Amino acid sequence: MFYVGEANDVGMVRRPDVDWSPFRKKFNLRIRHAVGLTQDPPPMCEDPSSSYMPVDGVARLVHGDLSTMIIGGLGSLFLQMLHPYAMAGVAQHSRYQNDALGRLLQTANFIGHTTYGSTTRAHLDIERVLAVHEAVRGVADDGVAYYANDPHLLAWVHACEASMFLAAYQRYGRVRLSASEANDYVGEMAQLARDLGGEDPPTTVAQLWRQINSFRPELRLSADGREARSFVAEGFVQGWSQTRAHRFAVRSSYGILPDWAREQLGVTVSPLVSRALVTPATHALCAVVRRFVPPTERVHVAR
Repeated sequence: MFYVGEANDVGMVRRPDVDWSPFRKKFNLRIRHAVGLTQDPPPMCEDPSSSYMPVDGVARLVHGDLSTMIIGGLGSLFLQMLHPYAMAGVAQHSRYQNDALGRLLQTANFIGHTTYGSTTRAHLDIERVLAVHEAVRGVADDGVAYYANDPHLLAWVHACEASMFLAAYQRYGRVRLSASEANDYVGEMAQLARDLGGEDPPTTVAQLWRQINSFRPELRLSADGREARSFVAEGFVQGWSQTRAHRFAVRSSYGILPDWAREQLGVTVSPLVSRALVTPATHALCAVVRRFVPPTERVHVAR
């Protein structure tokens, strides 16, 4: 995930030329390590015939911006917390509070392999995730059994991720996406949902939000959800600057959530504070992150 580094003259998604002075390299590593990216990204598949996702697709652009992926990732976590069965699986089968950055690295690797990797590499990761999920079964707080590989729950998790990654990029991304490109992103992500076994994956933004809204009767903030909300909101990073950056990212992620989701989560967003402080500060923070961790650039392939 987050392919940065030297310029690539043959790839379909290129990184800009970067002056890798010791100072900039140091801060690149500090920023990446602060969000759990302690490993170098795997090689990027640049062959259109073997790449899992389109090499000139919108997903490679959206997922290549670390700053907006942090905000979108937080938004996705908060939204996922509202499904009591998805949250029960996390609470009962995960030690996320003991190794939060390790969990982030696993997620980053999965997104990286499925976004920039070959079809073979992506399917290996998908099979591994499904195998792990096979054991994630249990009973939620209302006595209802859950199963992580349930196509319905998989559809919810996918919808949360796709909607929040896209929403964060649309608000804070470096490149403005057209309505057609936003639909293309959802369509590209639909393949991943299908291969994971998700139910009826959407292929347009309108379909995506119809699917999310169809889940609303099932959503509530359970005790497990409240605990996870507090853990993520209060932060699991260390250091003065990292803690304050995390708080801005959390506030920014609240801003991309639907109003009804914020209400169920019990979080508030002041429009005045958001316009006057949070939004401009987040734009500035994103610019700083991009300065040291340059995003990928979309390159169109002649057809």
